[in-house]
Formats: sequence, C-alpha cells, structure tokens
Amino acid sequence: MNGLVVKNTGSWYTVRTDDGRDVESKIKGNFRLKEIRTTNPIAVGDRVVIEENTGGTAFISEIEPRKNYIIRKASNLSKQSHIIAANLDQAMLIVTVNYPITTTVFIDRFLATAEAYRIPVKLVFNKIDRYSGDDAEMLDAMINLYTTIGYPCSKLCAKTEEGLDALKADLKDKITLLSGHSGVGKSTIINKLIPGVNLKTGDISSYHNKGMHTTTFSEMIALPDGGYLIDTPGIKGFGTIEMEGAEIAHYFPEIFRFSENCKFNDCSHRHEPGCAVLQAVEEHYISESRYKSYLNILEDKQEGKYREEF
Repeated sequence: MNGLVVKNTGSWYTVRTDDGRDVESKIKGNFRLKEIRTTNPIAVGDRVVIEENTGGTAFISEIEPRKNYIIRKASNLSKQSHIIAANLDQAMLIVTVNYPITTTVFIDRFLATAEAYRIPVKLVFNKIDRYSGDDAEMLDAMINLYTTIGYPCSKLCAKTEEGLDALKADLKDKITLLSGHSGVGKSTIINKLIPGVNLKTGDISSYHNKGMHTTTFSEMIALPDGGYLIDTPGIKGFGTIEMEGAEIAHYFPEIFRFSENCKFNDCSHRHEPGCAVLQAVEEHYISESRYKSYLNILEDKQEGKYREEF
C-alpha cells in the first residue's frame, strides 16, 4: 500500500493512503540503518510504502525517491542532520523585523539551503502593523535587498488579514513549507487560511524578544482552495549541511554571478588578488550583510561550528 506522510510526531507517522485513509505507522526496525546520520529518515511530504497490521496500524517498509527536500544541521549534536520536509513545490519563510527579530544571517542560511536543493523561496514579512521608525526602515531595506537579488517578497499582517489574499493566491495548488522562528506568526497565518484548524498560538518572551514554541510536530494541512501547507516547529538556528566550501558561493546567486569574473577558478572570495566578488562588495553591488553570511557559512564548513542563535 502506498501513501503520503502527512504528520510526524517523532515516534509515529500518519500516512494518508492512496485510497484516502489515515494510518498510524512506525518505521520498520532495519529501516533506520539506511540513513543512520539523520535524526528522521522519513519526513512529512515523503511518499512511502506501508505494510498494514491487523490492529489498524502499519510499518513503513520503503520510501519512494524524493523530488527534493530541505535539511538543516540537527540541534541534537549526536546526529548529523534533520530533514524538515520533502517533495516541495516551494517554501515560504515568515520573517519579522522585530517581535521577534529575524536576522539576515538566518534568512541567508535558509535561502542558501533552499538554493542547494532547488526549492523556490518567497519571503513573507509579517506583523507590518507593529513597525515604525527604525523598524519600518529596516523592513523596506530588507525587502529591497532580497527583491533585487531575485527573491519574491510580500508584506503581511496576519492579525488584520492585510496581504492575506495575495498569500492565498501564492499557495494555491502547491505544496508549501511554512518556516521561520517561533513567534513570527506561522500558526496565526494558518488559522486565518484554514478556518477551523485552530492551531495554538504563542507569546513573545518579553525578556529575550524571542518566540516560544507552540507547534511540537510537523504536519501537512490541506488548503481549502487546493494545495497543502507543511507546518513545522519554529526553528531557532539554521545550521547548513551537505555543502562543500567551493560550492557555497553557488548558493548565493549574486555572488555566483560576479565570481565568473574572478582571476582564479578556485577563488574563495576572501583575499585572492583579482577577486571580482570582493570588488563587487566594495562597490556595493553585493550587500555587506550577504557577503558576511557567505563568510559565516564558509567558516562553519572549515571549523565544524554550529551557532544556535542563527
């Protein structure tokens, strides 16, 4: 029996079979050995083969080839990676300039990983009703930066529903990963898009100005007008993985474009003479924040670091 993984609670997977039933399933004992360096060998969005038991549950015996997936370094350091979701049409990263703060380093790490797996990303800037002064200026600057690079950006106030119709149109008939820090408003957005789903929403810690987890598992939710949203727990950090040093520049589109004019083919874009990327940074064709994010990921690869705050 074949089906789609629509929910992952950590120990159990809900598989929606091709005949429309939801079957609670576990991984067959020897299956874990195939991807021993991954915290979750199966992710929401995976197509799988199950063997049903007499008790109404099933074992997952096989995973079908993935179209794509998005992955990050696991916070559990005994493992290597964590697959967030599989077989995506697109990802939407929910960003808040403040309440809580989303750093450009976090955004750039997410975008670079999505580029590596050829997953289109749209940036949705939420809570626009709360910004004034410096926050409002930062919002416009970030939208200008990422739009110029080529990433579609939109503004949203989930609370008042400003921008919600445009978001609905972008989601129609697509499988979309909804991601971002805890507290950026993912649950509120889903509650507005899907009446009756009633996801729990959380508060922002006044001490740290960070969100507190409300979603504790990954789930694929059907949209009323067609398509699916994949809701995942809020991400504190985004450690990149499966990127070799020489490849990292490829996942920053504007850096990759300028790198074609570098004097040396193996240029690391840090100190080499005749580096077109360094010249572009000096002349402001490449933003300093993006270049710093590139160096940050490069440093991770060289020293094996993983900084949770990103």
